[in-house]
Amino acid sequence: MRLPGEAIAAVDHGGSLGRARALFPDAPEPFVDLSTGINPHSYPLFDPPATAFTRLPEAARLAELLAAAAATYGAPSAANIVAGPGTQILLPRVASLVNAGRVLVLSPTYAEHARAAAIAGHVVAETTDFDALAEADVAILVNPNNPDGRIVSRERLLKLADAMKAKAGLLVVDEAFMDVGPCDASLAADAGHGGLVILRSFGKFFGLAGVRLGFALTDRATAARLESQLGPWAVAGPTLEYGIRALGDIAWQEAMRQQLSEDAARLDALFVRHGVPVAGGTSLFRYLDFGDAPGLFRALGRQGILLRHFAERPHTLRSGLPGSEDEWQRLDAALAGWAAKTDGSQNRIRA
Repeated sequence: MRLPGEAIAAVDHGGSLGRARALFPDAPEPFVDLSTGINPHSYPLFDPPATAFTRLPEAARLAELLAAAAATYGAPSAANIVAGPGTQILLPRVASLVNAGRVLVLSPTYAEHARAAAIAGHVVAETTDFDALAEADVAILVNPNNPDGRIVSRERLLKLADAMKAKAGLLVVDEAFMDVGPCDASLAADAGHGGLVILRSFGKFFGLAGVRLGFALTDRATAARLESQLGPWAVAGPTLEYGIRALGDIAWQEAMRQQLSEDAARLDALFVRHGVPVAGGTSLFRYLDFGDAPGLFRALGRQGILLRHFAERPHTLRSGLPGSEDEWQRLDAALAGWAAKTDGSQNRIRA
């Protein structure tokens, strides 16, 4: 449990090649970074107009971005959406929508939610019991969940949102990976429900994490409140251009979902062939939960292949997708080397 005023440490995330080099200084480079859930096949890069860099972002372009996001995500209208420089910036502001109280986060999940709620002054605890979330002032969950891919149905979430709304509380649903999740589980169409904020990430599915773009979907009054906190020009000019084009490119999105599904199936088959059980995930990342997870992390790291490990759950790992045939072959060879040195006795999904 995190209490108000308690020191809030930075969270260790995947994606840091500096940390990878410190852990595995003798590993061959370049690293194959599988420690994130970011699409390795990014949306095609292009040169935004020069004015995107030289002028302050225009309100009209922001309006176009919000309209594109509403259409893509299925929100009621652009007025139900707030855009920010990544959902990370939005987290503490969303938590601050409710006066300091008790926050429950459905765990295990993305650690920044608990940290952001503590920054907002809440007493924060984690729970593995979905029903317990109704006891909080602010309930937070990730759907599909990171790192295990757990899905909570839309019906259960709306029932919880009703309970939160009735007591002036808030349900926060992070749909960062819903671009590759089951469409019928998304709450985007219910953004006007009240007592509810849905978060959507741009960078993960489109493979453009450095662009820094994220959205909060909610009722119009709450959206206006959040927008006023961010102030003008919250989204950079080049980011507006990338967001408008990528969100409007439905053909690319549909083709990419198919490719990611095929890649995830290929990754599962590769892991299983070398004795590594796959316990869950999404088509952007796979979740591993077995006895020799620490050994696999070290063995692959020494070969310059970085998985996401979790200090608080040492028997679990998350693997993103290789982005090229060379990366696939390096992973195959490293897994074969690890498998040759283990008898497989620990390579079982934990009960």
